[in-house]
Amino acid sequence: MAEAKKAKKDKKKGPKVINQIREIYKYTHQEDKALPWLLLVAFLLPVVVGVVAGLLMHWRWLTWIFMMILMVMLGVLLFTFVLTKRADKVGYEKLDGKPGAAISVLGNINKAGFNFPQTPVWVDPKTKDAIWRGTGYNGIYLLAEGNPSRTKRPLERQQQAIKGVTAGSNIPVYLISVGQGQGQVRLKDLRKKVVKCKSYEPTDYSFFLMKKIHPRRRFVLTKDELETLNFRLQTLQEKRGLGIPKGMDPTRPQHISRRAMRGR
Repeated sequence: MAEAKKAKKDKKKGPKVINQIREIYKYTHQEDKALPWLLLVAFLLPVVVGVVAGLLMHWRWLTWIFMMILMVMLGVLLFTFVLTKRADKVGYEKLDGKPGAAISVLGNINKAGFNFPQTPVWVDPKTKDAIWRGTGYNGIYLLAEGNPSRTKRPLERQQQAIKGVTAGSNIPVYLISVGQGQGQVRLKDLRKKVVKCKSYEPTDYSFFLMKKIHPRRRFVLTKDELETLNFRLQTLQEKRGLGIPKGMDPTRPQHISRRAMRGR
């Protein structure tokens, strides 16, 4: 019985993977018209290399069989790699500049220990500038999305609030401004930037222009310490809040009834 169930799962898994690849291809091809040719080259390149090598080295028929199987597998692997990279590029281009793009990229980060809640800790309804807070084994992350000059003071306030929670500890707070301006991190590089934040420098915080005054120090939290930190930050957020009713999207301007404003 167990073997029969396993066989059924394997049968379902195969078509599901193929359907996923087909959906990714359709999604990417809408914006990337060169995709079919790139995928064709990616698949055929190892096969062509294998044929040329076989002709030059005079392989025997058994070697031909094994090497061609290997080259086809490499072609499939390269095909998948190119498709994934092109799909990521199209996805980032579609998200870039939209409110909430930063948290969309980091919300499903698959590295152990990272936690980026979908709710911002600060948002400006007019400009749609927003700040998200996340945690990981290497510290606390504040992601500013919008114009750096407008998010400077809210970031400083968030940093002060965090210091009240982490008083007595040396937990670093990483300030990351997401955008295409000078000193900002591009959306496509955001995940890499967050993962690489494994050490910090004591600084005289002049916003994003930080001057090194001490050598870098490595910081790592234990699992229990990270759970405690997440609990304290969640409690802080519940106390402070955003002043926005539940169920409302803070990045979209809400409808206000003029009759209600007149008291009718």
